[in-house]
Amino acid sequence: MAEATRQIPVTPLDTVSDVLSRDESLVEVLVQFAPHFAKLRNRALRRVMARLVTIEQAARIANVPADRLVRRLNEALGLSTEIADAVPETPAPARDRAGQPVAHPTSAPIVELDVREDLRAGREPFSRIMSAVGGLCTNEVLLLRTIFEPAPLFGVLAKRGFASESHADAPDDWSSWFWRPESQASEPPAAESAAISADDALVAPDESTIVLDVRGLEPPEPLMRTLAALETLPDGYVLQHVNTRVPQLLFPFLAERGFACEVDESRGHVVTVRIWRAR
Repeated sequence: MAEATRQIPVTPLDTVSDVLSRDESLVEVLVQFAPHFAKLRNRALRRVMARLVTIEQAARIANVPADRLVRRLNEALGLSTEIADAVPETPAPARDRAGQPVAHPTSAPIVELDVREDLRAGREPFSRIMSAVGGLCTNEVLLLRTIFEPAPLFGVLAKRGFASESHADAPDDWSSWFWRPESQASEPPAAESAAISADDALVAPDESTIVLDVRGLEPPEPLMRTLAALETLPDGYVLQHVNTRVPQLLFPFLAERGFACEVDESRGHVVTVRIWRAR
C-alpha cells in the first residue's frame, strides 16, 4: 500500500472497506471495540459488510462514540488529526404525536425475510431486501433477520417513508422492523426521483431497454436499486443505469451475478451503464 494512502485521515463517513484498503490490520482495531467485527476477517463476509457500512454506522453497531472509534483508527495509522467535530449527528429516534418512542405495530401483518445465511456465506442480500420492501402492502411490516444491525438501511428506507426499529436477539442475530406510519400509509406514495424513467436526453433506444435513473441519490441506494431492478430484469432486456459518475462499486456485483456491462461517459454531465445478462 502506498504511504500516501496511509496519510489520509479516517473520517466517520468513510466506508469500512475504504478504511481496510489503507491497512488491512485495522480490522483488529474494530474487533477491539466489538468482537462482532471479527467476521470482517472473513473476506467473503467483508465483501458484504465492509462496502456498505460507514465508520459512523460501525460505531453505532459497536455501541461506542463514533469520534472515539475514528480517533483510534487514525492513531493506528500513525495519525493524530482531530476530526471529532466531523462526526455526523445520530438521527433522533422516531416519536409519535404524543412524544413517545415509535414501536412497530404489533397487530399488523408481518412479512419476514431472513438473510442471515446469505450474509454468513458472503452473498449480498440487498436486492432481496429491496424486492421485499417493494412488495409490501401499506399496512404490512417487514421483519428482517440479519447477523448485524443493518444501519445503512435505516436512512435509505426513511427516505421512502418507512419507520424502523431494531433489536439484538444475540450478538450475531438481529431483528429489524420496517413499516409505514399511519399518516403516510394512508397517502398515495409520492413519485420517487429514482423511479424507472426516461427523460428527453435519456430515451430508451428500444422497447427491450429499461432506464433506471439514480441521479441525486445517496449511497448505497443507487447500488441497491440497481441490484433490485436486475432481480426482475426479463431475459433479453437491457437495464440502462443513469448516474452522475461511474459506479465503480457496482461492477464487482455485476460480475458475481453473471451480468455484462458497457459504460458511456460521452455526455459529460451524465454517465450511462448498459447492463445485460452475459450468455
